[in-house]
Amino acid sequence: MKRYPEAIVATCVIPWSDTGEFLEEQFRAEVRLLRKNLTRHLYIFGTAGEGYAVSERQFGTIAGVFREETRHADTTPMLGVISLSLPTIIERIELGRDLGYRQFQISLPAWGALNDREVDTFFRETCGRFADCAFLHYNLMRTKKLLTGDDYARLSSAHANLVAVKTGSDDRQFLTDIIVKAPELQLCLSEFGYAMLRDHHECSLLISLASANHRMAQEFFQARGEKLQTMGQEQHAILEALMASVNGEAHMDGAFDKLLYRLHDPNFPLRLLPPYTAATEEMFARFRESLPARWCPGEPVEAEV
Repeated sequence: MKRYPEAIVATCVIPWSDTGEFLEEQFRAEVRLLRKNLTRHLYIFGTAGEGYAVSERQFGTIAGVFREETRHADTTPMLGVISLSLPTIIERIELGRDLGYRQFQISLPAWGALNDREVDTFFRETCGRFADCAFLHYNLMRTKKLLTGDDYARLSSAHANLVAVKTGSDDRQFLTDIIVKAPELQLCLSEFGYAMLRDHHECSLLISLASANHRMAQEFFQARGEKLQTMGQEQHAILEALMASVNGEAHMDGAFDKLLYRLHDPNFPLRLLPPYTAATEEMFARFRESLPARWCPGEPVEAEV
């Protein structure tokens, strides 16, 4: 049995003012909208949520606001923790626990690739230290160490509170190896991996591209067989529209996901924390114009504040 439920798992991106201040009310409106229309499994501070860029003050403030907006019995908030420093990761988990979080998204420190012994130490000091919490591991090459099925077999055996793996991979062999060797871990897959594997294996949808249209996203999550494959192919058209609109000028995950969320809130700012380049108003106009028609969400409305 999987340790984490089958669900749509969605990020909440962070709105910044032109002076780099957190726009609290706009963020609260975003969380409410996503919780109402898309999923009750929400997280902050992955790469799209600029978890790598926030200061300790920003981390604590935003984590507190997000926890307030997700204090519902049917909602599962997850707090992402990204840092080069394991002591900082531990301190951020402690802060999150004090705020009431019990689910955390962690990724390996990225200054240098960890060896197997160091990987075991990292999980011992996170999963092992906080036995009353559940952990999703964000497995990506930005950390310079991609964990395999053998790694997860070892780690999931050692830590019953390691519950899920998040990955953007669409490598069938790589993903199947994790499923076979660590079957109790839920795989949270982006649209291409989800379309490829969902007919054969239980998995969660790590949503990004499909969030362009929340109603269609729900259909995609529930689809099987030919419908799933058709809707999966449509994600390529959304990706092409997104990439063409930024034309290589914006390259961070947050820039892409803010363009996607902007479809639902016309006043949501596209800014990223420096030094990273954000998308522009012109890029958003190009993206919306080239988005496949049936994935357009219709005329955006003012988000509730």
